[in-house]
Amino acid sequence: MAGELNKELIISPRSERVREELAGAAAWGSYAVELRRVLGAVIEKSGAGFLEVGELLVGEPLPAGCLGLFNGARVQTPQAIDLAEGMAAGRGPYCQLAAPGRVQIESGWEGAVHVYTTRAAAAGLAGLGGQDVILQWRDAAPEPTEIPEPVDAVADDSFWAAVAEASERLTLLCERWAHGAYGCRWFRVTRENAAGLARLMRPRSLVYVVTEPELHPRPELLEDDFTAFAAPLLPGELTHRAYLGGAETLSEVTAEGFSLMLADTVMGDWCAVVPDSDTGAARRSGRGF
Repeated sequence: MAGELNKELIISPRSERVREELAGAAAWGSYAVELRRVLGAVIEKSGAGFLEVGELLVGEPLPAGCLGLFNGARVQTPQAIDLAEGMAAGRGPYCQLAAPGRVQIESGWEGAVHVYTTRAAAAGLAGLGGQDVILQWRDAAPEPTEIPEPVDAVADDSFWAAVAEASERLTLLCERWAHGAYGCRWFRVTRENAAGLARLMRPRSLVYVVTEPELHPRPELLEDDFTAFAAPLLPGELTHRAYLGGAETLSEVTAEGFSLMLADTVMGDWCAVVPDSDTGAARRSGRGF
């Protein structure tokens, strides 16, 4: 039933306590059962064989069952429903789940889930209902995804060759694979490990390269986003923490074992998108990824 997504189904809890407390409410389990049933019916009626993850937001470390998640990952219906339930419960990780032209799933507020589908699929779902859910249909299409400052450069062989050459000096590399404080990995690059790091990058990640950075902690860095590192900076993956929105004091940072700081404003001059593993082409990404 591929076509235009022009029908929206809003699935929300009937219980006010569930809307307020989400998974902390005693009646959450009953709502979750009906939410999963409705989502399964919509996905089946849409004819989606799998759903693709997009707009991934990782504000906390990924749970064990989601460690392989990344933008562009294709998930089967059971995992898609698990992800949708986790978003509704307020646990995350948060993302968009879509089968183009068939169905798109997004999280809402107060335990709600928004599902966009075609008129044909919606017509076959008219009998859906439940004791613990409220189902609202309306004519609506999903908002288009805007890409601020799109990056067209591709992290190809020539990119990695340039990174290896630059690594004769102190060179740090950030792989931004999702939005959020836990959506990136940092590495110190050397000629010896550059090729290996290239193989570690997730498809569609945005890769930043910073050479000879100023890492001395300074009070003025506290006012904006920055990343703190634990010394020494040995080759390979680095221990770090993202401070989105800055921090109050330097002692707050150093007390956590981080003695080096890098302002986010220095990133972006040299960046590229990791090619998609299926198509061999890079998907455009924004610097604010």
